[in-house]
Amino acid sequence: MSNTGKPGEGSSDPAGTPEERKSQSDEAHSAFTPPLGVPYPPVPEEEHPTSEFALPEGLRPETSTEQEGSAFTAPAGTTGQTPQPSQTGSTTAGFAFTPPHGIPIVSLTKEVPWQDRMRTMLRMPIGERPVPERVERTDESGPAVPRVLDLTLRIGEILLAGGEGAEDVEAAMFGVAHAYALERVEPTVTFTLLSISYQPSLVDDPVTASRTVRRRGVDYNRLSAVFRLVDEITSEGITLEEAYRGLAEIRRNRHPYPSWGLTLASGLLSGGASMLVGGGLLVFIAAAVGSMLGDRLAWLASGRGLPEFYQFVVAAMPPAAMGVAFGLLHANVQASAVITGGLFALIPGRALVAGVQDGLTGYYITAAARLLEVGYLIVGIVVGVLSVLYIGLQLNPGLQRLNPEQALAAYNEPLVQIGASMLLALAFCVLLQQERHTVAFATLNGGVAWVVYGALDNVAGLNAVPATAIAAGLVGLFGQLLSRYRYASALPYVTAAIGPLLPGSATYFGLLNFAQGNLLDGISSLIKAVSLALAIAVGVNLGSEVARLFLRAPGVELAGGRRAAKRTRGF
Repeated sequence: MSNTGKPGEGSSDPAGTPEERKSQSDEAHSAFTPPLGVPYPPVPEEEHPTSEFALPEGLRPETSTEQEGSAFTAPAGTTGQTPQPSQTGSTTAGFAFTPPHGIPIVSLTKEVPWQDRMRTMLRMPIGERPVPERVERTDESGPAVPRVLDLTLRIGEILLAGGEGAEDVEAAMFGVAHAYALERVEPTVTFTLLSISYQPSLVDDPVTASRTVRRRGVDYNRLSAVFRLVDEITSEGITLEEAYRGLAEIRRNRHPYPSWGLTLASGLLSGGASMLVGGGLLVFIAAAVGSMLGDRLAWLASGRGLPEFYQFVVAAMPPAAMGVAFGLLHANVQASAVITGGLFALIPGRALVAGVQDGLTGYYITAAARLLEVGYLIVGIVVGVLSVLYIGLQLNPGLQRLNPEQALAAYNEPLVQIGASMLLALAFCVLLQQERHTVAFATLNGGVAWVVYGALDNVAGLNAVPATAIAAGLVGLFGQLLSRYRYASALPYVTAAIGPLLPGSATYFGLLNFAQGNLLDGISSLIKAVSLALAIAVGVNLGSEVARLFLRAPGVELAGGRRAAKRTRGF
């Protein structure tokens, strides 16, 4: 029998009237819904199991996030710190993690040099790079992408042409682009080519610009000015027009030392190097005159447009000719010390250190190109010196004063050698066109390097290669500390200081043995020279990395540790 009572009174239908059923649930109406008047069967509990993703009772549901944005943009209100719980127990609106949860935002504070801040980001995967802290500009509606890329490439060109390492050049380009709100950028540095790519979003076409480095010049004064400009861009937030104006002033600045000063410094360098190996006053003068003549010939070859290889060939001839002339005249002069002093001014230690540094930091193409350049320059020196030595030996086969065993015996005069090493470093500072306030530090650093080397080699009896590596490591360490203190490049404090450690004597021994026909002895001496040169380069790089290892780096607390350079692990 059907139930004809009023709604809600004595009704046996558990679902109620149709109106009540409709008001109770608007779920999907299945084709198997019971007809009106037929009661719903009871629902078994096992058909509604609790989902393993359901929140347990009593647990507050997670606050809904805002609209999903770019993975490279920090959520609104985020300052790089973990949000603190509010009074109600829930977290604040700004999350400390980028979606999906688990990747912390790195705080790139400005109390550390920009090189460390940008290097930290370069060594992170693209998806984990945070938005760097920068001064927001209200006078610009958006970044002028072509101009920012052009400014970035021009700054990178000056740094690369000045001998800066590829990683530091990329860090500078990365910092400049990020300072002007270009967040998705990828700079690339090779030996002669700079490029940078900017992609506004994942669905937009990338914008790529490149620049070729055709001329290289040694001017550490300009290099230091560019470092200061990059620091102003990344830390103080100067406008794009101010940055262009500062770059134009840097390009217009003249060299701090005249050309005659560079020639005089070249002579002082060779004279100081000759005193390191036992030369007297006459040897000092002869080496200085030969080196100054070679420097003038190199300037003449450069003005005629000859490649740098031939410039090194003609620059190596006058010192060798001066030594051969003293040997032919049978004067009481150590002719070998004259030639050795001339070689110190020509060995490309700066390019060698930069090449090894690029290789150790993972820039193998740039490292190979730099080392190939070093090889060509050394071949030019070899050709120039060997041609003169061969002529001298043909004129007088018994040139005993050119013999290494008689010319450069064990020489140990600490006070004279320390003074000569500091004079050598001072002359290198002038040749490198360093700022005047960096000359004293670099000169002192060179004297310390020779003291350490002399103590290890002459007193402790250590082999020359590890002694050179340890001394060069201290040079790199002190140079890195000074550069961090002054927020500048480490090259002005390092390159000149390694001058006393250059393998001038070993190089000369190898060349002389080749000229005399002693191939095995010549190869052995040249291998020793190469080993000493690599020890210098590796020691300088290791000292710099030790300084970065023990000093505070940005983002360590949140990023989970200091990231290393690029690694391939052999595959």
